[in-house]
Amino acid sequence: MSDKYVPVGERHVFDHDLGPWHDAVEALAAILGETAIARDKAGGTALAERGAIRDSGLLTLRLPDAAGAPREAWPRILRIVRRLAAVDSSLAHLLAFQHLQVETLTLFGTPAQQQQFYALTQQGWFWGNATNDRDIRLNLIQDGGRYYLDGERMFCSGSADSDGLIINVAHPALPGARVFIALATRQPGIEVANDWDAIGQRQTDSGTVRFHKVLVEEQAFLGWIPGQQPLQRSPRHSLRACLAQLILAEIYLGNTEGALAHALDYVGTRRRPWPLLGETDLLNDSVLQLRFGQYWTQYRGARALTDQAAIALQAAWDKGDALTARERGQLALLIAEARLAAVEAGLTITSGIFDQAGASATLSAFGLDRFWRNIRVHSLHDPLDSKRQALGAWLLKDEIPAPSGYS
Repeated sequence: MSDKYVPVGERHVFDHDLGPWHDAVEALAAILGETAIARDKAGGTALAERGAIRDSGLLTLRLPDAAGAPREAWPRILRIVRRLAAVDSSLAHLLAFQHLQVETLTLFGTPAQQQQFYALTQQGWFWGNATNDRDIRLNLIQDGGRYYLDGERMFCSGSADSDGLIINVAHPALPGARVFIALATRQPGIEVANDWDAIGQRQTDSGTVRFHKVLVEEQAFLGWIPGQQPLQRSPRHSLRACLAQLILAEIYLGNTEGALAHALDYVGTRRRPWPLLGETDLLNDSVLQLRFGQYWTQYRGARALTDQAAIALQAAWDKGDALTARERGQLALLIAEARLAAVEAGLTITSGIFDQAGASATLSAFGLDRFWRNIRVHSLHDPLDSKRQALGAWLLKDEIPAPSGYS
């Protein structure tokens, strides 16, 4: 190893294939990085930074081009999310969920609905969501021939400063069925509460949205042709949950990458040797090299699985309605592997870097703790043990998981 430390950024150890979006992504990363530590401490809504995302052109990557195909494929979009999560995990989360909501329009909307909401998205709409399946306090009420949303939902990521909301709720006329609804956020009866205050993911605006008897016109129900039942669903439609789960793995990986990069730079430029441990030339210290080598292989292993899952997700998407239930289940298992590997590597590395960086690295000015806090909060999105159990059931019984909001 050289006696002189060369910054990680100059060595490009974290390679990113961002394609034609490279300049836009790196420009946005620079903007987010300037204030990421301070904003993490402050929490709340990052209005200026959300504006920068709007201006970046990255909100519309899944809109169709002139030939009717999405402008960009999932593997590259997910790499963009990972790159931005290394700088600002909260804002990367919001960008990722923008594409999740836009794809909800693609999966469930009628051609007329897609045309309407694609146009609004092209004009700069930022989508939030109220799709927490486990929060049953939100109800769709039928009153005569009209439907109203009444109640509230928590964990509504991106709701503050959003232009539109994608909502998922049980339908009273269809026992056991849940429907997606697309509504403008700024309208009478919708109240977005500023009550998100978790230890991590501090600016995802994942608080509560309250609905006070909000009228839902028939054309707001995604997949409904006026006067008819909802469109028939296939395994393709359940890919929404697969995408949501893979986004989580990318958020973990981005945080892990950010933690590693910052820790390497910190150790290379700030940490002093410990003479009592026989350290005189820090960069040539064998234990330090061993630990960072260990972290690197953990990160790279999780990254390889996640990249493989992204390619498989795209292949499943390309099959369209020809996708079988078993193929969809196998994809869900692969994504479960990626998410488990990414969160396990992430929690180990984002905590372990402090053993190598030392006590001064815990000063709040460096913000190194935010990477662990972000993964810790996001790792609880849904039980990881359910992923482990599903993999065990597949290994023991060749059983694939049934589609749900979390698998």
